[in-house]
Amino acid sequence: MPLSEHEQRLFEQIERSLAEDPKFASAVRANDPRFHAKRRVIVAALLLIIGMTLLMVGVGSNSTLLGVLGFLVMLGAVVFGMQSYRRSQNTDLRAVGGTATRRTRSKRVSFVDRLEERWRRRPNGS
Repeated sequence: MPLSEHEQRLFEQIERSLAEDPKFASAVRANDPRFHAKRRVIVAALLLIIGMTLLMVGVGSNSTLLGVLGFLVMLGAVVFGMQSYRRSQNTDLRAVGGTATRRTRSKRVSFVDRLEERWRRRPNGS
């Protein structure tokens, strides 16, 4: 349902006043999971480059230990980057100031449970 003109003007006025408050903007940014995830992805990319460099130096100098270390750094960077990317897909904002109650995670349903549920809901057309 669209907002009325009066409600739209009030909404825009509230947006402007909130945008002008630097303390509020920094508090929202600090609690935005996308902000932290973006920074973590950048760190992961830098670690990946460092790992590649270590791997190449290890191969060039015939140092197996350095090559393995470079590979492990690259592997860790990729895992860290993928987790950060998944977190960036979560658009939920946490409460500013920490006054809200902690969110509880919903119980994860296993693969077998989902298959059983699909089996129960299947059409009985046979």
